[in-house]
Amino acid sequence: MSLVDFFRSHWAEITRAALEHISMVGIAMLLAIGIGIPLGIAVTRRRGLRAPVLGISNLIQTIPSLALFGFLLPVPWLAARADRLAVTALALYSLLPIIRNTYTGITGVDPAIREVGKGMGMTDKQLLFQVELPLAMGTIMAGIRVATVIAIGIATIAPAVGAGGLGGFVFRGVAMVDNQVILAGAIPAALLALAVDFGFGLLEKKLKARQ
Repeated sequence: MSLVDFFRSHWAEITRAALEHISMVGIAMLLAIGIGIPLGIAVTRRRGLRAPVLGISNLIQTIPSLALFGFLLPVPWLAARADRLAVTALALYSLLPIIRNTYTGITGVDPAIREVGKGMGMTDKQLLFQVELPLAMGTIMAGIRVATVIAIGIATIAPAVGAGGLGGFVFRGVAMVDNQVILAGAIPAALLALAVDFGFGLLEKKLKARQ
């Protein structure tokens, strides 16, 4: 059986796995964005937070993905459901690019623009939401783009803890020593990462063009 024939005969299963993969990554990214952007903003407002926040985020990135999944297994609420554990791990891995780019984008705003805002009587909150965040959005989006692509790749390991996704084909193919089964998971995951990267790239260009 050729690879094309294999994809045709297992299309429903591959599609279901792809949707599980997208769901895990999507929820994880929403969590990472909801935590990462506020933390990045907080770091720009309180310099004392920079070292611990970025340090912990960097530390998480250095932990091998399988090891991080293993570290989370003893946590009662997370371990009760494999998808919770997988989403949490993916969100943790996605934090660093989002926090760092949020910090870099806001601190990279021209000081003269800030002074103009202050001269107009803007409060710190108004300056943040009306000036700094709009100008930093291109850089922040670049961080989200990198984080999402990383999460798509790491999500292929989720079946190691019982979660779903395209990684199930990869693990099954390795166990069976069957390249077709491996590629049934690897190719859709790679195409998904490329599509997301391309889509975010277009959005990033549009945001930068408006600045």
